[in-house]
Amino acid sequence: MASYENHYYPVPYCYLLVLCVLTAPVVSVYNLTDEGGLGMTFDGIGGLSGGGATSRLLVSYPEPQRAQILDYLFKPNFGAALQILKVEIGGDAQSTDGSEPSHMHTKDDQNYTRGYEWWLMREAKKRNPDIKLYALPWAFPGWVGGGQPYPKPDLTAGYVVNWILGAKTFHNLTIDYVGIWNEKEYDVTYIKTLRKTLDDKDLGHVMIVAPDGGWVQISKDIMADPELAAAVDIIGAHYPGTHSASMAEKTGKTLWSSEDDSTVNNGTGASCWARILNQNYVNGHMTSTISWNLIASYYDDLPFPRSGLMTANQPWSGHYEVSDPIWVTAHTTHFTSPGWKYLKGVGHLDGGGSYVALADSTGNVTIVIEAMTHEHSKCVRPILPPYSVAPKQIVNFQLGGDFEKITHLNLWYSKFVGNSTARFQSRDPVKVTGGKFSVEVEENCLYTLTTVKEAPPTAYPKPPASAPFPLPYKENFDGPSDSSEAPYFADQTGVFELHGNESSPNHQGTMRQVVTQRPIFWCKKGPTDSPISVVGDHNWTDVTVSCDVLVEQQGGAFVAARVDRGGCVIKNALGLFLWLLADDVWALSYDIALKNIVLQGKLNTTVVGQWHRLDLYVKGEVTRGSLNGQALFHIRTGPLPIKKGFAAIGSLDFKNVQFDNFEVVRAE
Repeated sequence: MASYENHYYPVPYCYLLVLCVLTAPVVSVYNLTDEGGLGMTFDGIGGLSGGGATSRLLVSYPEPQRAQILDYLFKPNFGAALQILKVEIGGDAQSTDGSEPSHMHTKDDQNYTRGYEWWLMREAKKRNPDIKLYALPWAFPGWVGGGQPYPKPDLTAGYVVNWILGAKTFHNLTIDYVGIWNEKEYDVTYIKTLRKTLDDKDLGHVMIVAPDGGWVQISKDIMADPELAAAVDIIGAHYPGTHSASMAEKTGKTLWSSEDDSTVNNGTGASCWARILNQNYVNGHMTSTISWNLIASYYDDLPFPRSGLMTANQPWSGHYEVSDPIWVTAHTTHFTSPGWKYLKGVGHLDGGGSYVALADSTGNVTIVIEAMTHEHSKCVRPILPPYSVAPKQIVNFQLGGDFEKITHLNLWYSKFVGNSTARFQSRDPVKVTGGKFSVEVEENCLYTLTTVKEAPPTAYPKPPASAPFPLPYKENFDGPSDSSEAPYFADQTGVFELHGNESSPNHQGTMRQVVTQRPIFWCKKGPTDSPISVVGDHNWTDVTVSCDVLVEQQGGAFVAARVDRGGCVIKNALGLFLWLLADDVWALSYDIALKNIVLQGKLNTTVVGQWHRLDLYVKGEVTRGSLNGQALFHIRTGPLPIKKGFAAIGSLDFKNVQFDNFEVVRAE
């Protein structure tokens, strides 16, 4: 790196000035000035908790690790220092990595303590009172619309607005933005109804983001409908590939990438994040980018493992990983705030890469430069067209207007792939003379030059070492009966809540499956009609899974071992499932769908309304099952396609079932 006036570019020796002019390489100078006004308003960088259950394991972390993780996400000038937190409005249904509970399981039910998003928003606000909050549904309880959320727009709008009011009333949280229905078709009448309902409840400050999907149709509708245009504040698109649509820009609306990234948080994922943070504005004039997901706090063997800004999925050990996207985010968030303005002079570098510049109202300026190569910055989606980046390039800037008085810029540097990696390192300031300065930019590197002065952040001590899920594992569900979830259990369909059971002195604290109506699913075709919650280590092979179960009225209950999958494909889950059914029948199946029943039999006991203990033993090719200590079967299955997987509990259909004294031990 060298200052502008001291760097020389080699040119052929020549006798004629004109020859020198003709043969000297053309070197671009990038002008950054506030003369003639500034560009668009920067709205912030965010992370998304939900879509779904992506923060599930975080709440179960011990202290001080849990507080440290939250600091890395939200504390200003420390880690990611996020400026927007987007959360899922739970809808009782699977929405990628699990299901999140609704605040209204039924139309007569309202509970604003369910789930962990309330807690997460409070913790974010505790660390950064200025962070903006954004809420979006993925699924809806079945009572809302009977298969679709829009037939009764007043009902659906009231449901969403109740969540916003509950956030304020019970948690003193002000929601700033609300969306429509994640990546699904929107309804114009519903959007207008939502706007009116918000206004009628004195929530005029809540801005509507639509559609959390694509650009084109919503832009057409806004252009054609003045009432819709008045209702929608922001057009939010997902995974735009750094480009918006020309029609979206013509609407005059603020444009956001309201969900982006979803790439493994290694060096390549970090480089993807660095590239799109800059180029979403350079190419598409998007003033906010939100990462799915905030934190990979879900089991590695669920969909999109380690696709958060950092990873924290071992609460039993306290281990977490401050992943590289945290430091990519810091390159912008430590030196800007929502409300800063982009300069009009932003763009691409001649040698590949991009730069953006932002300014506040007091004379501060921050410039972020990325030079991420195609090979090392591919996001999961969309496909990245080929391009090239020079191994090294000298980038020359000219500051103008009020910025011409700047004498030096503080420099921060990162490199996440290749040799000599570095993470958010402070380097010697860059000298600025007469507004001119130069920077040597290397491929796959990220630079911030800023007038904002900051000491390097102090990291926490190294977290505890990684450890496998503990075995044996026992859970008696005697936690607070406040509709919370039990530690480590990851609901994949339905909702399993801690429950106070006063009618049974031996089972006063239980976990209860509480969803009794088929939800409006986000997953295509719906994941399954058998609620299931998985737990443990996906590498478990030879285990005994035991649990007390109470089938309250109809349906049935199961315990399972070697469950091979979760997410939207949970309906195709394979494993070993031991069922206890309401018609006094037991069954062993190789799948949750009960399409492959291996054994079944009639019981000489009543299932409904009585507690029973199920034990499922699996070792190698041997499987045994028992009920209340009495053997049901002992078989050699032969080679099975599924040799390892989670333990699980669940119910047949959306019925109330209770569980107690859950245990997993190594099969002897």
